[in-house]
Amino acid sequence: MTALPSDLIPGAEPWSHAGGPAGALVLHGFTGNPGSMRPVAEALAAAGFTVEMPLLPGHGTKVEDLIPTGWTDWSSAADTAYRDLAARCEQVVVVGLSMGGALTAWLGSEHPEVAGLVFINAIVSEPEGMRAAVAEVLATGADRIPGIGSDIAKPDVVETAYPDTPLAPLLTLFEAAEEMADRLARITAPVLILTSTEDHVVPPVNSDILASSVAGPVERITLERSFHVATLDYDADLVISSTVDFATKVTAG
Repeated sequence: MTALPSDLIPGAEPWSHAGGPAGALVLHGFTGNPGSMRPVAEALAAAGFTVEMPLLPGHGTKVEDLIPTGWTDWSSAADTAYRDLAARCEQVVVVGLSMGGALTAWLGSEHPEVAGLVFINAIVSEPEGMRAAVAEVLATGADRIPGIGSDIAKPDVVETAYPDTPLAPLLTLFEAAEEMADRLARITAPVLILTSTEDHVVPPVNSDILASSVAGPVERITLERSFHVATLDYDADLVISSTVDFATKVTAG
């Protein structure tokens, strides 16, 4: 087992649970950490799933650790976690929030055998003009902008995301999103898409793009009371129950 960083943010630990023959891979978002997805992971474990929730490279410590990383590092870590879980389980469901949703789509396109995919306010397209804007700021010598974390409607609930958003890694996320269009059509597994109507981080149109592009069956749920980090917001119970119900259904038999 890999030793955890000494400066790990409390609650940002990766998490595993040995359960039954069906597995669930749970993926957090950009600048966030497993803390934002812990309620989902624990509910899946309680439902009998074998669960893996990795800490993605550069996350969960300090923003300086994220700056040298990028999409290749995160997708490689997610793929390794998926393959390890799939080797131990008969079927695997992947669940992702935000960038974790982008990784979920990437895994779904790489692994057609996946049992099901759950997307929570996932980013699957490049916001118009954002790559150019980020590149322009990087050209000035700045390496970060104010953070995007903790977009939560519920008062007094805070996501332990980084206070800043590093620009070079963000650029790799946008580059991956630009290439996502070709990948989405390769997704044949059943899909559950959960979307907050008011999201200040990822435009909700991403969910529409996702729903219209995948080749597999699609279920959608609208989150009326939550912002981006819906797993910690007013609709958390709905997010959790619908994820567990979907995962149970697609791995049955």
